[in-house]
Amino acid sequence: MAIWTIVNAERWDDSCAMPRAVLPPPMGQPLLPDIPNWAWHEYGMRVGFWRFVDVLQRFDVIPTFAVNGTVCEEYPRIAREALDRGWEFMGHGHVQGPMHKLDDQRKAIADAIAAIRQFTGKAPRGWESPGLTETGETLDLLRDAGIEYVADWVLDDLPVYLKTAHGPMVSIPYTVEINDVVISAVQQHPSDEIFIRGRAHFDQLYREGTTIPRVMAISVHPYLTGAPHRIDALARLYEHIRQHDDVVFMTGAEIHDCFRSQVKPEF
Repeated sequence: MAIWTIVNAERWDDSCAMPRAVLPPPMGQPLLPDIPNWAWHEYGMRVGFWRFVDVLQRFDVIPTFAVNGTVCEEYPRIAREALDRGWEFMGHGHVQGPMHKLDDQRKAIADAIAAIRQFTGKAPRGWESPGLTETGETLDLLRDAGIEYVADWVLDDLPVYLKTAHGPMVSIPYTVEINDVVISAVQQHPSDEIFIRGRAHFDQLYREGTTIPRVMAISVHPYLTGAPHRIDALARLYEHIRQHDDVVFMTGAEIHDCFRSQVKPEF
């Protein structure tokens, strides 16, 4: 059984409406700049991220770093820490915003790839669209740009091939179940839900793993699970997983390579 951890790092533009909000507009009046919601996210980049570093180091987890291209320039200390620790950089758009609202997807993809390549010395192999958003041409554009796997298609517990105009693309099992945006921001569960749900999720896949391979993704954001009242729940989840044999922690690229070495596309 493979465990895939994704740490998402984003740049929120304070001149635009926030991608997500913890506070509704005061008295029903939207405002810009939206200081409280922008600062809510900024807290994650200033403080919450470093709690992730501590927990991941404690449990010897190398995650995939899903990063907006602009994070490499706007938050160089975070990006440098991830790079120095050997985290895999995965494209996550150039700025945080939906793919289907972009005027030029091809340019946005190219800009994100270029920013990551300039910072790390190599292009990202994987891609997670902001909000998992795509249009009918997104996969074709990503594959044409050299992207080898995507995390937008939460349709299986194993990697699968997706057909594009430029050859096969691998879909790595991402998650909207063990994902703190869903758990904490959308469904607004108590602080320990990522542990409770994650433990049950892992236990079921682990049982299934005696007869068939399984991939479990854990997706977290610094402004959510990096909060003081949530971070221990993530640590408890890793502690539970580490108590089991025949479990390997892998990056998205490692899962991709393992899959492609064993399963050939049929198209």
